[in-house]
Amino acid sequence: MTTAPIGLIAILRGLTPAEAPAVGDALYGAGLRAIEVPLNSPDPLDSVRELRARLPGDCRVGAGTVLTPGQVADAAEAGARMIVAPNTDPAVISAAAELGLDCYPGAATPTEAFTAVAAGASALKLFPADHIGVSGMKAWSSVLPAGTPLLPVGGVDEANLGDWLAAGAAGAGIGSSLYRPGDAPGAVAERAHALTACWARHTR
Repeated sequence: MTTAPIGLIAILRGLTPAEAPAVGDALYGAGLRAIEVPLNSPDPLDSVRELRARLPGDCRVGAGTVLTPGQVADAAEAGARMIVAPNTDPAVISAAAELGLDCYPGAATPTEAFTAVAAGASALKLFPADHIGVSGMKAWSSVLPAGTPLLPVGGVDEANLGDWLAAGAAGAGIGSSLYRPGDAPGAVAERAHALTACWARHTR
């Protein structure tokens, strides 16, 4: 485990391959360097391929809502270097580790958090974060192995991102407050600039 900040992850649920290049450019131009395409989006692996081919190497492109080891392999073949799951499944975590991919499994309880750490998770996705809360994350931090990166996902936006970062979050996944299906790239860029500015203010 590392205490280095992971940063903001753009969650592009509902993205289509046709939208991917322009939305990817908008996010990268605003300073975001991690993009997740959930597998319950239209043709998600094609979007992963589009983003990976389009964006510079310092931008991590990954797959989200990954539920099986087979999906891990498919995502890796498409160019994903980051695997995000809504749940804690040691088989998925192990499959990602075997392929050298970062893996952020979802955990909603301390038991799931410890299971994910033991399985080799790169970081823990606190999901849904608005149910766990900042106080819950602080409590988890006090008992998890030192330096375990925690990433709140679910209900995180510009208004509360600073609270999560001040409490020790290593980053955050940003979904509908950043991107909704069909959003114009310019609108996505504007929201992304606001989020990266917030990140910069709280991580100096």
